[in-house]
Amino acid sequence: MDHEHDAPPAGSDYTPPENPCAQCELREDTLAKGRCGPGDACLFVYSGRQIDRFLARNPEWAELCLDDPFWERRAIAVRYAPQEAAMRLENDQDEVVRRAVAIRAEGEVLRRMARDPDREVRITVATRMAPADLPRMMRDADYGVRIHVARRLPHGQLPQMVDDPDPAVRKEIARRLPAFALGKLAGDPDPEVRALAAGRMLPDDAARLLDDPEWLVRAAAVQQAPLDTLAAVLNDPEPDVRLLAAERLGAANDSA
Repeated sequence: MDHEHDAPPAGSDYTPPENPCAQCELREDTLAKGRCGPGDACLFVYSGRQIDRFLARNPEWAELCLDDPFWERRAIAVRYAPQEAAMRLENDQDEVVRRAVAIRAEGEVLRRMARDPDREVRITVATRMAPADLPRMMRDADYGVRIHVARRLPHGQLPQMVDDPDPAVRKEIARRLPAFALGKLAGDPDPEVRALAAGRMLPDDAARLLDDPEWLVRAAAVQQAPLDTLAAVLNDPEPDVRLLAAERLGAANDSA
């Protein structure tokens, strides 16, 4: 949905009155107490900044705004309304409103919003959902959602994502998998994923990647492989890989 910030809804014939405060129903109470003001904090203008300032000072008005026709007024009201009331908008027609709901949602509401059609809403859910509930989002259609899942998924369930179709997701898995499980990524089709895995693998697993076709992977494996496997690497076709192997062997000899 396209938004026109600081503007009335499309098709509206709204025209701000010349002296809005003089005609405002709040002039004798809220305005008189200094809790609102023209150009600063006003509930009735089409300005997110002013609406937010008003509701921050007068949160008792927020629940009344949850059914407002202006999407931005609803979205801001969600921040200040009582939580139970704000959850009524979990299926609001506007994705920005639903994102605001997701930021405050908990429990079953948050679990339901994992199926929201908007990716940003689902990303918000993935960053807030209890880790034990995240497996339901492992196969989300959007890789951006799955990246956030991979960052928070319990370690025991990370192996279920090693075959994710997007390399960016698999890189997150390679960064978090326990060392003993990284061998599952030794055959990954993306060399950057293999390199990340090789740099954290158990030594014997890393040794199996010393002859990987990509020098980046071999260089990472050199850092983890057992010392007695590095002699052959001194003949690697890539100078940087040979140098890394020589440095490790030299350091080992110096400390012997």
